[in-house]
Amino acid sequence: MPGPDFETLVAGYYQPLYRFAISLTCSEADACDLAQQTFYMWATKGHQLRDPSKVKSWLFTTLYRAFLESRRTAARFPHIELTETDTDLPVILPEAARRLDAMQVMEALGRVDEVYRAPVSLYYLEDYSYQEIAGILEVPMGTVKSRMARGLAQLKQIFAGSNPAPNRPGGSHE
Repeated sequence: MPGPDFETLVAGYYQPLYRFAISLTCSEADACDLAQQTFYMWATKGHQLRDPSKVKSWLFTTLYRAFLESRRTAARFPHIELTETDTDLPVILPEAARRLDAMQVMEALGRVDEVYRAPVSLYYLEDYSYQEIAGILEVPMGTVKSRMARGLAQLKQIFAGSNPAPNRPGGSHE
């Protein structure tokens, strides 16, 4: 049984992949790049997928791996971006005001430690189960549960107005 054609796949999965990518990168440009990279990988290697019912998991896993690789590359080859600043205040249109809450949530999610951000994003933004998240991130179910708990605790602290202390490996586990 063949998998979906490329256009159907893009139409069905671009938005959820983009949302997941933006939750990981906190950058529209980087999220677009990750989504495009994921579809490029599908175009070149998707034919190797034996079970067409696993297309969604394959796409999310591929995007997450591309994200991790981009972080490793950025750590090895850091660069400084020069940005131009505008002295005028931005104009907020009514449509933007309605989206303000969603933008605040995404900004807060962007402040959560990277290791906790992925499972929280997959669960709340993409409606994946813990089992599916464990498969996508290639970690045990218990790890998903603990990362979810710590990520949600950090979000709670962010929304309460305090700066969350990151959980450090090897530290005390509450």
